[in-house]
Amino acid sequence: MGVLGEAIVLLVVLVGIIGAVVQVIPGGGVLVGVAVVVWAVLTGGPVALTVGVVAGLAVLAAEVGKYLLAGRYLGQGGVPGRTLVVGAALGVVGFFVVPVVGLPLGFLAGVYGAESARLRDQRAARASTGRAMRAVGVAILVELGGALVATAALLVGMWQT
Repeated sequence: MGVLGEAIVLLVVLVGIIGAVVQVIPGGGVLVGVAVVVWAVLTGGPVALTVGVVAGLAVLAAEVGKYLLAGRYLGQGGVPGRTLVVGAALGVVGFFVVPVVGLPLGFLAGVYGAESARLRDQRAARASTGRAMRAVGVAILVELGGALVATAALLVGMWQT
């Protein structure tokens, strides 16, 4: 793979890392993993293939881990899954209605509305919304961790090849 190809891969990785943090691009960690695996396949050789496997496993573990950790955290707080579904649905609508900030605003409004309707107590609904936001924060950190491990593997692989 030439310098231009590696630059494109690094650009896609950067976009994926930003997407993992800002959550404007869903699946930023997956984007990083795919970019690294594409680099590994196109570069070839034992170092590149090892990098591809490490990156793929790191991103896969992060994707599974973020849902397990966030789900466990929400389950311990008593926030049902349907509340998150409502929050996610309103987040998608918000993304298209108010660019950039609509996703988190829609998610917050959806979670708060669903919990307010379910609990009939504004204080408890605010507490559930806060717990949901912390769970989202944990999920973002886990996804970012997987993306950064994949990026580190890529940089080491580029340096070695």
